[in-house]
Amino acid sequence: MEIIAKLENLKFTPTLLSKLKEFNIDDFISGKLARTANYVLNYKNNSFGISQWVSPKRTRSYPYARVYNTMSKQFRVTIIPFIKDEGFDGDRDFIQWDTVSLMSLLNVYVLLGYYHEAKKNPKYKNKITNQILDYQYLKDQLDKLINYKSSALHWNLSQLDNSSEVAQKCKNNYQTISKRLGVRMHSVEGVDKRIEILKKGVKEFKEISRGLAIKAQNREFQTTQPKEKVTGEKVKIIIKNYLGGVYYLTVDEVQIKNDRLFLVEKKHSRNSLFPSIGDIKEGIVRMMLFANLSETKIVNKVVNHFSALGLTSEKFKGFCHNSMSEQEIKTSLVKNNFSPQRQETILSVFNEGKLNNFLVFLMDSNSPNYQDEILNLV
Repeated sequence: MEIIAKLENLKFTPTLLSKLKEFNIDDFISGKLARTANYVLNYKNNSFGISQWVSPKRTRSYPYARVYNTMSKQFRVTIIPFIKDEGFDGDRDFIQWDTVSLMSLLNVYVLLGYYHEAKKNPKYKNKITNQILDYQYLKDQLDKLINYKSSALHWNLSQLDNSSEVAQKCKNNYQTISKRLGVRMHSVEGVDKRIEILKKGVKEFKEISRGLAIKAQNREFQTTQPKEKVTGEKVKIIIKNYLGGVYYLTVDEVQIKNDRLFLVEKKHSRNSLFPSIGDIKEGIVRMMLFANLSETKIVNKVVNHFSALGLTSEKFKGFCHNSMSEQEIKTSLVKNNFSPQRQETILSVFNEGKLNNFLVFLMDSNSPNYQDEILNLV
């Protein structure tokens, strides 16, 4: 199954925001903010909502949750290291095209950075830690951004078009760190290949956006009505936005109930009654997109869609969702021995869904049939 969708406007009211501290450009350049996930930077009569990734890998340190916390600011910037190399005994992660695409859809400006300071990890022979980005370079990029008069999409494409510059700085600085600390890093081979992959992505994006080419991928549209239930595997969704961009994303699960297409993003917890707030915010970032889709099609047929954030837990018994009354929800939570503080957290998440027109449900992951029951009720 493949879903074709349109995104014309992004309207969303975030209510789970963390309070952001405010800083100035001197704080920024000094590296004082290197460990700060998100903050407000006041600079040249601008107030930037800044989020920082510790790695370009999306599964580390809840980067989307960091972005979410800046969504109340009109000018949103996220800083992502182009490469993070922990040394030969550790991991090496590269920026992904899909990451930048998602930021563009959310109207978030990406600043690609590189690490230029680090310390040797005392537990390993060839591993580094406490890496710090070059904030003077990022300040220079911020100066360019202030004078930039186009959309986040076009800025982000230009960042990737010029990725060879930042990639070379990554290579040079990691070689310097390697010599200074006596730590073996990963081979520089593959970095240039990664640049070519990114540039190919930019090229394909532009070609598709102009209608000059078709994405080089196999599209196997079903010629029959989609199955009543499709769960357990990611489904491709192609989103076209008002700027003419074409974005290839995925949905965790898709179900069709009562002639409605449910786009379900899932977050799970094995050892707690519900997923962490960081995990939940990551899911809400997807809801920002899915809840704002103006049209969805399957097999060239327009279908009504509804977005859902599914929170599952091996510890929770039964289910509750934000279409229930507050008293019904509280009864379910009390049965599961939720503290007043945890009740407040879940009610706040449920309210965010109501306010922004998406379903949120919490259920026992050991009873998957509950999901059918929930979707039939809404």
